[in-house]
Amino acid sequence: MDIQTILLFLLGLGFLIGGADLLVRGAVEISAALKISPLVIGLTVVAFGTASPELAVSIESARAGHSDISVGNIVGSNILNILVILGLSALVMPLFVKQQLVRLEVPIMIGVSVLLVLVCLDGRISRADGMVLGACLIGYLYVVSRFSGRESRKVREEYEREYSADKPRKLSHILLYILMLVAGLAALFIGTPWFTGGAIAFARVLGVSERIISLTIVSIGTSLPELATSVLASLRGERDIAVGNVVGRNIFNILAVLGIASVVSGGIDVTAAALRFDMPIMVAAAILCLPVFFTGRLISRREGLLFLGYYALYMIYLLLSATGHSSLGLFGRVAFLLMIVSMIPLIMAVIRDVRSGQGSGA
Repeated sequence: MDIQTILLFLLGLGFLIGGADLLVRGAVEISAALKISPLVIGLTVVAFGTASPELAVSIESARAGHSDISVGNIVGSNILNILVILGLSALVMPLFVKQQLVRLEVPIMIGVSVLLVLVCLDGRISRADGMVLGACLIGYLYVVSRFSGRESRKVREEYEREYSADKPRKLSHILLYILMLVAGLAALFIGTPWFTGGAIAFARVLGVSERIISLTIVSIGTSLPELATSVLASLRGERDIAVGNVVGRNIFNILAVLGIASVVSGGIDVTAAALRFDMPIMVAAAILCLPVFFTGRLISRREGLLFLGYYALYMIYLLLSATGHSSLGLFGRVAFLLMIVSMIPLIMAVIRDVRSGQGSGA
């Protein structure tokens, strides 16, 4: 691999991150100027904006015939969003889950993750499947707007501080926000082929599949905007935003990104390996949120560390699989046993809360 390819890959990543930031900031301000609820902005506009790198990469990869990158990018990002971003955010500050809508969205996230597996059973996300995902996205947006008014005052105030619709905005400011949005889209358009081209080159040089590259390098790169958004929200004490961003973005990744990419490209092929291993891991990560959020209290630092540990096991397994290491089978069995044992305290806590009637607490 020549130095030019590496530089273009890094430059493409920079354009993706910078473009997503400009896109989110411009879209948030325009939405606020249109008097859209700050809570709705946080759960939809921000989630969609931070998912824009995945959208750009998935569309470009699907159109170029690199379906493994298109699908692996989304599956890998969804796994990383839960296990790494929520894990790191919880390590920074325990994440109290007061947001009622989050506890509605978690089952939705699990549902759309399972839906993705179902539409992929024939080995392809067809254009018709993409339209189904798009229709589900419209339903999700309706649910968000319908139930956002039922949130507690404290949660609404948290979103209002971050995405206030009350501050005055001059016409010159609106024009600047539109320019930011356009510049963000342009940066994504420019940086995407450099980034995806570099990822393909890495796969060829390292002698691994595009699937492995997309689940590791590509998904980590495209998830950086979400990592920054959620960790900064946690540092500022906006813990509902940190959790809501992750859950909302995972839903958008499946319904919007894969839905749009499959419609635009005419369909995306799904490999047996992705269907047999990667997608079940994505569904398992989504289900893992349910007992943590079900307690209605917090994602503790211990649970955040547990999430990061799961992701480390997943990455090690991928690397052993990519290199065909002889210890892969043994490691897989040990990792599975460790995960089962580590889940026992969490399951016991859920059972204890259900018995004491605290499972529905705020």
